[in-house]
Amino acid sequence: MAASPKGGSCSPHGAQKRPRSDEEESAAERSVSGFEVIRILRESAREKNIFVQGKLDDQDAVIILEKTPITQDILTRMLKNSTQKLEASNDIYSTYQLEPPPDLNAIKSTLICPATEKHVLKYLRQETFLLEETEQDYQSITLPYIKSQSFSVQWVYNILEKKAEAERIVFEDPDPQIGFILLPDFKWDQQQLDNLYLIAIVHPRDIKSLRDLTADHLPLLRNIQNKGLDIIRQRYGIPASKLRVMLHYQPSYYHLHVHFISLEYEAPGCGVERAHLLSDVIQNLQDQPEYYRKHTLTFPIRADDALLKHFQEAGRV
Repeated sequence: MAASPKGGSCSPHGAQKRPRSDEEESAAERSVSGFEVIRILRESAREKNIFVQGKLDDQDAVIILEKTPITQDILTRMLKNSTQKLEASNDIYSTYQLEPPPDLNAIKSTLICPATEKHVLKYLRQETFLLEETEQDYQSITLPYIKSQSFSVQWVYNILEKKAEAERIVFEDPDPQIGFILLPDFKWDQQQLDNLYLIAIVHPRDIKSLRDLTADHLPLLRNIQNKGLDIIRQRYGIPASKLRVMLHYQPSYYHLHVHFISLEYEAPGCGVERAHLLSDVIQNLQDQPEYYRKHTLTFPIRADDALLKHFQEAGRV
């Protein structure tokens, strides 16, 4: 394994494994066979996934099912050992229905249980609007809304404190001011590099989003950029020129994090209306120390998002 950048450590040696808690053991042993379907929230033939609301053990739950990608290491076995049925043939073209062996026909499932109404709404297909948020809008509408909702990021703190997902950590710089933890996003199967997706979660706990960043945070951002790119190049052989490194605004949770995504992967949230390249963020803060506190920021918002109602009530939509 490649050496880690100075000041950090590369897993599996960088993160100490610990015994699973009773809660984790229970989750690990939970069977989805008892999942009772209530409704389909969203499905995508293009991305080959489906989001389902239901019940599991009398608790509200959401399950995400997605086809796993076909990788080079299983391709030969799949072609050789699959049952083949001809569906159509025309001149040089023919289509077949292949039924691979069970061990090659896996479906990745992500279970959220118990699921809250917010989880259900997150995955429900909704109409989307584009908002322009001024500095005044953020101070008078968005920030009070964030504070009033008390969005829990305890699961983020569990990662930072190694109470959860410690075995998944790829790299950590433990510095309390400029340090971060790098680990795979659940959207990545960790098998195929074309859809590589990692998240850098910062150790400082007082930075909610892009809006909080000033020039004082440049050492943190540069550290994430330099060490994140370096460890991905060493561990996965992917250079910086093949990665999309960005922040979301609005973020999906209010603790600063940075996305490292393969350019080959058209991940959700990569559009210009939400994504901000880390290199651009650094440049903007170098030029204007309070760029993200002062500038108008545009972001998409779903019809079911309560924040939209606050903008509407303020006459901003």
